[in-house]
Amino acid sequence: MLTQRLQNLQPYTPGEQPKDRPYIKLNANENPYPPSPQVTSAINKLLTDNPMAPALYPDPDSTVLRTAVARMLNSTGGVLCRTIEKDGKCIPASQDILPQQITADMIFTGNGSDEVLSFLFYAFFEQDRPIVLPQFTYSFYPVYASYYRIPLCTVPLLQDMQLNIPALLDAAHRTHSSIILANPNAPTALGITRQQVRTLLNNCPPGQIVAVDEAYVDFGGESCLPLLAEYDNLIIIRTFSKSFSLAGMRLGYAVAQPHLIQALTTVKNSFNHFPCDVIAQTAGIAACNDTAYYVQTAKRIVLTRNNFTTFLRSSGWQTFDSQTNFLFTCKPPYKGHAVYEYIKQKGILIRHFATDGIENYIRITIGTDSQMEQLQDCLKNIPSADQLLL
Repeated sequence: MLTQRLQNLQPYTPGEQPKDRPYIKLNANENPYPPSPQVTSAINKLLTDNPMAPALYPDPDSTVLRTAVARMLNSTGGVLCRTIEKDGKCIPASQDILPQQITADMIFTGNGSDEVLSFLFYAFFEQDRPIVLPQFTYSFYPVYASYYRIPLCTVPLLQDMQLNIPALLDAAHRTHSSIILANPNAPTALGITRQQVRTLLNNCPPGQIVAVDEAYVDFGGESCLPLLAEYDNLIIIRTFSKSFSLAGMRLGYAVAQPHLIQALTTVKNSFNHFPCDVIAQTAGIAACNDTAYYVQTAKRIVLTRNNFTTFLRSSGWQTFDSQTNFLFTCKPPYKGHAVYEYIKQKGILIRHFATDGIENYIRITIGTDSQMEQLQDCLKNIPSADQLLL
């Protein structure tokens, strides 16, 4: 009864969602702070003033939301933690100023960045050639490749866990393929520069795209938004789940030149004409209208992250310089799974990996200062590696 392609699927495994007891969740890269109060107010107002809203189909094109997203990106340059905020007004840091204003026709919205990625895989990646991507990256990319029966060409990272730009380009030319990468990367938390992405764009095979997933860029990376003025084969994927505290709302978007956005829209209209529901659109618009709030929370998370990085390193944990809202760290000879189990017994969830090459690393989402202090206490008192394995 089951198709062969279904039998070959290997589904994505999300961060553990606890059901048996309340945990401090530092395993899913969620934002530890609630959405802007304006989001709650906007949703309440929608349901109070227009109780029929949930009974009617939403705007299939998310017109107001796309306009709000474009305005938000122009006011921040795409990196919240560096945005200059004063009296509720936002302007980009000098390094993030956009040479071209983002317009609504450069925005595509969907049910989380995962759905946007799904449409991207369908629109731009062929079944007769592989996608080129880093060896360790967002693990949903291989899942979508399997779902759409697209082959993969994975490129090992450098010894310092950075992306190998020459090797990515070499693989793309050998297979005449497009490239997808997360920047900053997950799970390593490391980012590449805008100039390195420019190198990829300047040297990728003709007719192929470079897709950059910027889910975490608001916490310190270099956004590629300024490159959109120069390259019509660049597509950027972003999300409201991390820096905008809306993981439960499922809202993501892509930014590209209009012809690429139209391609995604064609796929969307062939799959689900109404992807973003009326409440999600309302929440997203309200969030964009209170960008200053999210600038403050992003800066707060970065400060907590930097302080916790100092603690980890002073305690012997080998910790990468993070440009995200999480840390990727290890402490030989500790095993990642053993550390995860010990921390879980203390009421805190973190992430570990079964993948060869990173199996001894753990990933720690940055929580509130109070949550990180509790984790710090656990790590200060962690038994020896030998004792954890008993």
